[in-house]
Amino acid sequence: MARVIRTVMPEFGANGPGFAINDPEVDHLSVAYSVSRAAYFVLERDGRVVGGGGIAPLAGGDPAVCELRKMYFLGEVRGHGQGRRMLQHCTATARQFGYRRCYLETLTGMDAAQHLYATAGFQSLCGPLGATGHFACDRYFALDL
Repeated sequence: MARVIRTVMPEFGANGPGFAINDPEVDHLSVAYSVSRAAYFVLERDGRVVGGGGIAPLAGGDPAVCELRKMYFLGEVRGHGQGRRMLQHCTATARQFGYRRCYLETLTGMDAAQHLYATAGFQSLCGPLGATGHFACDRYFALDL
């Protein structure tokens, strides 16, 4: 999944400081999502990982709030409903874990992703929640679960 993240994020100019591409967990997702109330899911095509997404407790936030994290897909699978299915799976898992709200951060220019979030019922927020360290993100959304 690290390869996917490092391929996709620069496509949207999200490869500098303050973006998830620089998070230490990118190289160790299996460790980062082995904590309580966290899960990460991957999408495979012909035996290759082509996308994924996960949920985990929001760092520095309310324990009832999870964060949708590291949801990225290679261009070859975008536009075919995989993001919608992954988002539904992640939010269903968040509900099972007992979260009451799901938060996410993104940036201007990731228009298809923002459209997906809006159609799934996420509401735009005026500012960030928690302490994710993603100071370069400029769009914030939350969904009441």
